[in-house]
Amino acid sequence: MSFSASMSDFDFRKHIWKPFNKAIFQYDLIKSGDKIAVCISGGKDSMLLAKCMQQLQSYGKPDFKVIFLAMDPGYTDEVREKILQNGEAMKIPLQMYRTAVFDSAVNSGKNPCFLCSRLRRGWLYKNASELGCNKIALGHHFDDVVETILMGMLYGSQMQTMLPKLHSENYRGMELIRPLYLVREERIIQWQQENDLDFTRCACSLAENSNQGTKRMEIKHLLRQLRINNPAVDMNIFRSAENVNLRKIISYHDGDNYHSFLDDYNEGISVKGTKNIH
Repeated sequence: MSFSASMSDFDFRKHIWKPFNKAIFQYDLIKSGDKIAVCISGGKDSMLLAKCMQQLQSYGKPDFKVIFLAMDPGYTDEVREKILQNGEAMKIPLQMYRTAVFDSAVNSGKNPCFLCSRLRRGWLYKNASELGCNKIALGHHFDDVVETILMGMLYGSQMQTMLPKLHSENYRGMELIRPLYLVREERIIQWQQENDLDFTRCACSLAENSNQGTKRMEIKHLLRQLRINNPAVDMNIFRSAENVNLRKIISYHDGDNYHSFLDDYNEGISVKGTKNIH
């Protein structure tokens, strides 16, 4: 793997390559015959994803095609050039397209970050579809998943998570996949530091004032505090989304169908009047 040979204190295969492959096979993310658009923002996560996908493709199992799709939503010339230079240095053949997403989001007035994210996702689906792709790959990692669970509970009054793959609602036959789903962010940062790589961060001036960005930073800070006494807290939160006991949930819904624990509360009552618990 390029940019990993110099990792003397950081085991790339153990901390990145192994969980990357585990997610792909555990969640059945890639199949032979797929054509996947790897979506590049220019940050550490998407650039690492690009290298991992490039390496996996070189093995030929599964046999899939990949393109590296980058969108310029309105970057400065400096940011745009930095992304292109990093792509060239890492031998990632980027296809970059200019858009006016930043301007559209700013002019919308309300919640520009939400609209920006929605517009960017829609653009990626549309262009990936036109290029003959059946999947787009995003660089969300393990920490993004855990933070999303907590943000939903603490600020959205809901229990849900970021899934490893999703069917597109608007583009038939198109899927979104997250191959870095099990990779920890701290390991991505180590990979970047070990190889002395300098990537872009969010290049939107509105991000600093974004409520969504503020809330995510609050969650990151909360997790740092919780790890002091419980180093396994991230994994426990993640596994809580895998071990949901519907018998212990007050109510839940699958789309428009809502269910309550009262629906079958009186089923299985024993002669003594206590509910049988299995």
